[in-house]
Amino acid sequence: MSPFELISLLLVLTAAFGWMNARLIGLPDTVGLLAMGLAASLLLLATDLLFPATPLYENLTGIIRQVDFQRTVLEGMLAFLLFAGALHVDISALRDRAWVVGCMATLGVLISTLIVGFGFWFLAGLAGVALPLSWAFVFGALISPTDPVAVLSTLKAVRVPQSLELDMTGESLFNDGVGIVAFTIAMAFAAGAGEEAAGPGEVVALLLHEAAGGMLLGLVAGYAAYLAMKQIDNYPIEVLISLALVTGTYALASRLGMSGPLAMVVAGLLIGNRAPQHAISDLTQHYLFSFWTLVDEILNAVLFLLIGLEVLVLRPETLLQWLPVAAILLVLAARFVSVALSVTAMARWKRFVRGTIPVLTWGGLRGGISVALALSIPEVTEKPTILAATYTVVVFTILVQGLTLRPLVKRTVRGPGRGAEPSSHAASGH
Repeated sequence: MSPFELISLLLVLTAAFGWMNARLIGLPDTVGLLAMGLAASLLLLATDLLFPATPLYENLTGIIRQVDFQRTVLEGMLAFLLFAGALHVDISALRDRAWVVGCMATLGVLISTLIVGFGFWFLAGLAGVALPLSWAFVFGALISPTDPVAVLSTLKAVRVPQSLELDMTGESLFNDGVGIVAFTIAMAFAAGAGEEAAGPGEVVALLLHEAAGGMLLGLVAGYAAYLAMKQIDNYPIEVLISLALVTGTYALASRLGMSGPLAMVVAGLLIGNRAPQHAISDLTQHYLFSFWTLVDEILNAVLFLLIGLEVLVLRPETLLQWLPVAAILLVLAARFVSVALSVTAMARWKRFVRGTIPVLTWGGLRGGISVALALSIPEVTEKPTILAATYTVVVFTILVQGLTLRPLVKRTVRGPGRGAEPSSHAASGH
C-alpha cells in the first residue's frame, strides 16, 4: 500500500472505532480505541488459529507491518503531542513543583531502571529464558519513564489536586529525556558486549548534550517563534509559525543528537505561557489553542489504535508466557519504590497531598514511546522477550491502571467524605 493508502486506512479505522466506542461502549476515547484495536487483533489471531487456511490474518498483518511504529511515534507524532501537551501547562505553578518533578524525572527513573533491570534478569532466569543482564537493563530503561501522552490523556478524565496533577504532568513531560539517554547507554552496553564500556564522564557528557542541549534548543527556538508572533497580528500565520516551530525544532534536535522531546516541552511551555500575555491577540489565542487541542486529540486517537493493532506483529507465543505478566508486577514494584524514595526525599521541603504515593505509583502509565523504543532494538535473540514484556506492561497500564485511577484517587486522595485539600501527612500516602 502507498503511504496515502496507509494513512487513509488508519484514519478510517480510527473514525469507525471511535464512533462505535462513543455510541455503544462509552470508554474514554483513547482507552476505547486501544481496547477495540486490541480486541480486533485478538479476534484475527483466533481466526488464524481456527482457520489457518484463511489468508485474512496474513494479509492484515502484512499491512500493519508496513506501518513503521517506531518511526511513526518517535519521528512523527511525538513532537506534536508533546508540544500540544506542554502548551496547556501553567509554568508558574509548575515552577513551584520544579524540584519534585526534577527528582522524580531523574532519580526516580534511574532507581526504577536498576530495580527492573535486576528483577527482569532474575525472572528471566527462573523462566528459563537466556537474557543477559545488559539486555535486562535495556528493558528497565525503556519501561521506567512514564509516558506523557498516556498520562496527559488520562488526566483529562480524572480530577486530582493541582499539586499532584503538576507532579504527574511534569514528571511525564521531562522524564523522557533521562529515559532515552538511559536507554541509549544501556543499548550501547548490550550491543557492545565485551567492548570497553563508557566511563562516568562520557555518560554525563551524553546526558548534558542530549537533555540540556534539547532544552536549550527548545528555549531558543520557542523564543524566536514568540518574537515572530509578537510582531504581527495574523492568526493563520501565527498558527503556521507554531507548526513550523514544532517540525523544524524537532528535526534540528534529531540532526544535532539532542533530545527532541525535551525541546518540544520547553518550546510548548514558553509559547503557551508567554505568548497569550504579550504576543498574540485573543482571536489568535483561540485559534492557536483550538488547533493544537484538535491535533492532540486526533493523533492520540490514531496512536492508541496503533498500540492495540501492534499485537498483530508480535510473536503470539512470547505473549502467552508468564514472564510478560510477571513484568507487570515488577514494574509496579519498581515504580512504588522510586516514587516512595523521591517523595520521602522531598517531603522536608515540599507538601504533598494525601495519597500521593499510591496515586503516583498507579498513575505511572506507559505508552507508545516504550513500545517504539522496544521496536527500535536490533533483531537480536533477546528482542522478542523484551518486546512482549513491554507490550504487556503498556496495555495493562493503559487499560487497567488508566481505567481504575479515578476510584483510586477518590479513595486515597479524598477519602470517604473528604475533600481534595493538601494534608501534612500526604508524603506517607496515608
